[in-house]
Amino acid sequence: MTRALLTWGVVCAGILLAGCGEKPQTAGPRKGDAAASQGATAAYTAPGWKQGDAASWESHIKKRAEGQDEYTRTNRN
Repeated sequence: MTRALLTWGVVCAGILLAGCGEKPQTAGPRKGDAAASQGATAAYTAPGWKQGDAASWESHIKKRAEGQDEYTRTNRN
């Protein structure tokens, strides 16, 4: 009985200690971030948006957010 209990204790301790050996997960060296208004290539941009124009970026983001607002889409008064 004590031998089975000791074996069970060793197995449980081994399982608990196995989680302590996890290696850190890194994606690699960090890249410098550019401003969001610098944008992507022309194939992935909305019509009327100018690359590098922060005001144009803000207006397009605001318009997009208004289109996703459920209260404005249902037109409830």
